[in-house]
Amino acid sequence: MNNDKRMAKITAIQARYAEELMNYPHVVGVGIGMRQKKGEFTDELCLVVMVDEKLPSAQLDSGSILPDELDGISIDVQEMGVFSA
Repeated sequence: MNNDKRMAKITAIQARYAEELMNYPHVVGVGIGMRQKKGEFTDELCLVVMVDEKLPSAQLDSGSILPDELDGISIDVQEMGVFSA
């Protein structure tokens, strides 16, 4: 899938699921961006779920664990801290 089609698909998925994802504990935002691995950005465009604190799955109840993907598009959970204005 070329980047334009991938961006369109991710944008549609973001619109469809953003409200639902924002209801998970610690989620502070949902966007589109590049996946991070070991603190470095990759060239994979994905749905980014921003959290105030990234916790190990063992510290979350099963209903609080974010999915790995939605409709075939991977999710990257990225710790952002707390936003303030």
